[in-house]
Amino acid sequence: MANLSFAAQVVDWVRKVEGATEAVFKESAQELVSQMQALVPVDTGFLRASLVASTSAMPALTLNNPGGTFNADVGQIELVIAGSELGDTIYLGYTAKYGVYVHYGANGRSPRPWVDMVAQRWGTIVNEKAAELKSRLGL
Repeated sequence: MANLSFAAQVVDWVRKVEGATEAVFKESAQELVSQMQALVPVDTGFLRASLVASTSAMPALTLNNPGGTFNADVGQIELVIAGSELGDTIYLGYTAKYGVYVHYGANGRSPRPWVDMVAQRWGTIVNEKAAELKSRLGL
C-alpha cells in the first residue's frame, strides 16, 4: 500500500464529496501522529517531545537529551498538517539522536519499531477516517 498515492487509497464516495478528500487526508495524518506518539517508548519524554513535522524535508536527528522531564507539544505538527495540501508529503521525524537506536535496537537491546508499526497501518487509518467522515455527514 506504500506505493499507492493517497488519492488511490480513498474510496470513491470521498472523491465525489467536495472537501472530503482533504478532510480524510488531514484527519488521517493527525491520527497517524496520535498513534505514533501513543507507542513511542517513554522514559523522560524527550524522545516523544522531539517529534517534528515538515512538508519540505525529513527532520534531521539533531538533539541530544539534556536531561530532565519533557512534555510533547504537537502544536507545530498540527499546524503543518493543517497547512498542507493534497499531494504534499508530510514528513514526520523524531529528532532525538538516540531515537534510531531505540527504534532499531542497539547495544544488545531489542528494537522497538513503533514508527514502522504505525506506518504499516496507514491504509487502515485512511479507511477508518473515511468511514468516520461518512458517518458524520450522514451518508
